[in-house]
Amino acid sequence: MSDAKTVFVRTYGCQMNVYDSDRMTDALAPVGYRTTDNLDEADLVILNTCHIREKAAEKVYSEIGRIRKVKDARAGGDKPMTIAVAGCVAQAEGEEIINRAPAVDLVFGPQSYHRLPELLKRAGNGARVVETDFPTEDKFAALPAAEKAVMMKRGVTAFLTVQEGCDKFCTFCVVPYTRGAEISRSVAQVLDEARRLAEAGVREVTLLGQNVNAYHGEGPDGSDWGLGRLLFALAEIPGLDRLRYTTSHPRDMGDDLIAAHRDLDCLMPYLHLPVQAGSDRILGLMNRKHTGADYFRLVDRIRAARPDIALSGDFIVGFPSETEADFQATLDLVSEIGYASAFSFKYSPRPGTPGANLDDQVPEEVKSERLQRLQALINDQQRAFNLSKRGSEMDVLFEKPGRFDGQLGGRSPWLQAVHVEAPAQLLGEIRRVVIEDVGSNSLVGRLIADRPAVATPAEDASRVAADAGGVA
Repeated sequence: MSDAKTVFVRTYGCQMNVYDSDRMTDALAPVGYRTTDNLDEADLVILNTCHIREKAAEKVYSEIGRIRKVKDARAGGDKPMTIAVAGCVAQAEGEEIINRAPAVDLVFGPQSYHRLPELLKRAGNGARVVETDFPTEDKFAALPAAEKAVMMKRGVTAFLTVQEGCDKFCTFCVVPYTRGAEISRSVAQVLDEARRLAEAGVREVTLLGQNVNAYHGEGPDGSDWGLGRLLFALAEIPGLDRLRYTTSHPRDMGDDLIAAHRDLDCLMPYLHLPVQAGSDRILGLMNRKHTGADYFRLVDRIRAARPDIALSGDFIVGFPSETEADFQATLDLVSEIGYASAFSFKYSPRPGTPGANLDDQVPEEVKSERLQRLQALINDQQRAFNLSKRGSEMDVLFEKPGRFDGQLGGRSPWLQAVHVEAPAQLLGEIRRVVIEDVGSNSLVGRLIADRPAVATPAEDASRVAADAGGVA
């Protein structure tokens, strides 16, 4: 359509923001917006922001300054630009963004993007709009379903938000203040979206939530379903060959979820299970409400249920008052657990969080030195895990063309990047591969001729249901 408007979305931060950005464009499609990769030509620019990292807000203001130059150059012409700031920085800063950045027309938080058409209409009438209330309506129910053609363009893997918000109130974290209390989508909503993704060619779905394993959605019978029961139901959807979920909290890893890891081959053997620190004193100051020993016992149970599972984690170094002994406890935990990968960061005070008011902030140079030591240990473990796959066979989902002609890129069950010489028609397929070489961040494999993947989720779920007499 010649009169169609275009929207450019720049996404920062976590996988949930990636999902949210897609749903924003879904909400805008019925009112005539199509997406563009060219910021300079866009009628609407949305910055979907993240507040987790240090100086997140300042980086957003810097980006607004660059975009303002494009907007000013088009002022007075027949193609004016609207600038919107969305996401967690928008939720946290609110009116301050409008005050500091006059080029911004619209500010809205993560719980308001289903109202985008209405908010844009208000902004189009000359108002500068700030929408950071937590609405009472279900935003997921209010969003239009994405068109199948749009979903197909997004590839063979997809994110699917099932839970939002957090009730844990870790003292370092802004999520409870920017995303609100824990809420879960209904089972019917999740299964409907998952079916539509499968019909559009998606083979792997990653369930998202700030505390995804705290999922407690309303089931068809009105009872609460946990994440484990939801995974068993998702495994029965034809075409969905792989399931993952992130991010988990150790306090919410229930028996039903551990059973899903034991019984569902389509639930990939890779679990992101953040612990943040190894010192019980620091864990207490963080308000994690678990100890290092609790974490070890949980990992033992998970590995007993799924021996091939690989773990990843999150770690914060230099939390206020952290001593060398506290940090050594983190190194000891990492050494004993053994991670396939992990994310580690220096503590940075987030405005409005209890941690920002704690005494005895650790000097920056001490945090940097400790982070370097932790990352060296984690990198060694990641290399060792990757090397352990040399010579092994595994199923690889081919997601995209590779770096070289005649090559495809995919993912192992353990989320490693895998490069294989394979024909383009195998895109979207899962094939058996033998790993012949290991790079710094990826595996190199060879296609095993006439060897399909070892199991399908439908066969897997049917077997489990038959053994259990149906999903409870």
